[in-house]
Amino acid sequence: MAQKIVVLLFVIYRLITTVGLTVKSAELLQLGEDRGTQFSLDPSDIARASIDFGGLSQIEPMAVMQPSSTSDVVSVISSAYNSAQGFPVSARGHGHSINGQAAAPGGVVIDMSHSPAANGASKSVPVYSSTLGGHYVDVWGGELWIDVLNWTLEHGGLAPRSWTDYLYLSVGGTLSNAGISGQAFHHGPQISNVYELDVVTGKGELVTCSEKENQELFYGVLGGLGQFGIITRARIALEHAPKRVRWIRVLYSDFTDFTRDQERLISLHGSERFDYVEGFVITDESLINNWRSSFFSPRNPIKFSSLGVHGKVLYCLEVTKNYNDATAGTVDQEVEALLKELKFIPGTIFTTDLPYIDFLDRVHKAELKLRAKGLWEVPHPWLNLFVPASKIEDFDRGVFNNILDNSTSGPVLIYPMNKHKWDERSSVVTPDEDVFYLVAFLRSAVPDSTEPSQTLEYLMQQNERILEFCAGSGIEVKQYLPHYETQGEWARHFGPKWDRFVKLKSVFDPKSILAVGQRIFEPIGAHSSLMPLRESS
Repeated sequence: MAQKIVVLLFVIYRLITTVGLTVKSAELLQLGEDRGTQFSLDPSDIARASIDFGGLSQIEPMAVMQPSSTSDVVSVISSAYNSAQGFPVSARGHGHSINGQAAAPGGVVIDMSHSPAANGASKSVPVYSSTLGGHYVDVWGGELWIDVLNWTLEHGGLAPRSWTDYLYLSVGGTLSNAGISGQAFHHGPQISNVYELDVVTGKGELVTCSEKENQELFYGVLGGLGQFGIITRARIALEHAPKRVRWIRVLYSDFTDFTRDQERLISLHGSERFDYVEGFVITDESLINNWRSSFFSPRNPIKFSSLGVHGKVLYCLEVTKNYNDATAGTVDQEVEALLKELKFIPGTIFTTDLPYIDFLDRVHKAELKLRAKGLWEVPHPWLNLFVPASKIEDFDRGVFNNILDNSTSGPVLIYPMNKHKWDERSSVVTPDEDVFYLVAFLRSAVPDSTEPSQTLEYLMQQNERILEFCAGSGIEVKQYLPHYETQGEWARHFGPKWDRFVKLKSVFDPKSILAVGQRIFEPIGAHSSLMPLRESS
């Protein structure tokens, strides 16, 4: 116990001397004595909390806290809020942000990957609700989606309805952004598939919120970039999980045919539709043969020349059809009926069949291969854009067929979504059209590469060229996982939602304690008015 108190006192000392803040030491000491809260000053923990998947910045906190319960989160934020100045507090899940969004410079990072279940707390099993008309499960905000999937499959053969492509992300992290994948056209993003939240606000208040209770906070937090509170519990909508997936890819050389077919597929309803619709851009043969290479046979690589097409860009439509034992006998006919309406290049149907969980976890297999080659923990200057459907052909001509070169340094995803599946009450902003596209440049910079197009500087400059092209061409894109430097840029990003966003910040995090790494609001003193990061645009 004496050692624990010494550690806590040292945390307080560092916060006071380094940041110039006054922390209520009695509260933190009581927290340590009564609840066993662990503040780590270990250099390895500090270093891990200082960087993220993007690898573009290094921002050190003073300490890392590993909560054993929601009460620990409440206590830390309350201490920050009630101190004379306040100190930054951020929640970190799997550290998959790109631009330091989960950083807490000179403050405390709450490592949400430490689940209360690890300290003996029982996990909630899935429940059926007649009121909701379906099953749900309550999960810890720092739980990884892969663990949620395994748990719900084990307890009733259930699974969440909406996904991200990569499952090693935290529940609270994706709900603070949106959470999208190829199921979003039908089920909506993950934020459209959550019934209830427990949120610890920037005042240290634990609030249960839903569509009917504390509605303003509920919708503000969904897609709210962590600005109004830390999600400690989420009630996730579930469905009966299929057993297997028929996974199909087809290739296009004509972009108009490609997007027309994608948009037609996301307009279908009922059982006569695919369950997942995505796509990606192919600018060289290495990408089609190596990205998620388990899909195509390495012994029989695809050659552009063998397809009888001209031009440097191809487009791959990726779709799936889920099935169980009862529908296994008809899945071939259903897939054939859907494919016969499409205008892909003849002879370019590539099909595989696998268990449902293996399909959902497909990107993790690619991760393991990249880790083995030392190519996972490298800088990732990702750029994710929502593009209006009416401008997607302009985007193709200016970006895919001009700005991009033959070496993209990673996958470039493109797929459409239906706006009516997104709840406009959430904080997320999307283009003001019925259909919009995600275009995701998921590139990796290769350290010490002799190829200029694989360097971080080149890729960052290319991202800027893409954004400049959109601005100059009147393509009103919205960034997904947004990153801006000034108040004016953030105000333009949120558009009509900006005034409400500022209001919610003043209500639920008036000292701007939370998620300062997003660089939206400047942390302020207890008696100051809400201040922007910078006024310039």
